Amino acid sequence: MDVKIETSWKEALQEEFEKDYFIKLAEFVRNEYKTKLVFPPAPQIFNAFNHCPFDKVKVVIIGQDPYHNVNQAHGLCFSVNDGVDFPPSLLNIFKEIERDLSITMPKSGNLTRWADQGVLLLNATLTVEAHKAASHQGKGWESFTDAVIRKIAEEKEHVVFMLWGNYAQQKGAFINASRHLVLKTVHPSPLSAYRGFIGCGHFSAANKYLQQFGIEEIKW
Repeated sequence: MDVKIETSWKEALQEEFEKDYFIKLAEFVRNEYKTKLVFPPAPQIFNAFNHCPFDKVKVVIIGQDPYHNVNQAHGLCFSVNDGVDFPPSLLNIFKEIERDLSITMPKSGNLTRWADQGVLLLNATLTVEAHKAASHQGKGWESFTDAVIRKIAEEKEHVVFMLWGNYAQQKGAFINASRHLVLKTVHPSPLSAYRGFIGCGHFSAANKYLQQFGIEEIKW
C-alpha cells in the first residue's frame, strides 16, 4: 500500500503496510472519514511519525487513544493544538516537568516541539470517532503500533521508553531493558497521578540517560 508517511518510516514499516490486517484497517479508516467526524484530521493521522523520523527517535511516550473532542487531537499523544485548554493528564505532565526540572509551565499544550527533537508521541490507536472514546480500538491500529514499538526496540539502541499506566506497560512489555531505558509509573490522569506520576522524575532521568550515551538531551 502507498501510505503517506515520512520516508524513513515508510521504509521501516513497508512490510506492515502490505499485511491483511493493515489493508482492512485502512479501508475501515477511509470509510469512517468519509461518513463520520473523525479525529485527528486525516492529514495528521501519522503526525507523530512525520515529525520524528525513525533514525531520530530518542524517546517514546505511549498513549492510548486520540482526544475525541473538536480541535484537540493532532496526531501526537497527550498533545493538543495551540489555544486549547490543557486536558487533565497533560496538565499533570507539565506539573511533573516543573517539579522535576524547574521548567515553567508552557502557555501551549502543543508538543510538536518535543516531537521535532526526537520524542515519538505514539498513541496505540491513531484515530477515533468524534465524542466516542475508544471507538476505533480493536480495528488493527494496536497491531500496527505494536510493530512500530518492536521495530524501534529491536533495531535501535539507547532509546528511552516512558510507559505510564498499565496499558502502556503491557504494550511495551517485550522491550529489552538492557538495550534501552524503560521508565514505568502510573498514568498521569488525575485518578492516579498523585500515586506515583508526580515525583517520578522521568524527564530528568531520560536526559541523564541520553547524555550518558552522547545523545543530545530533550528540551522539555
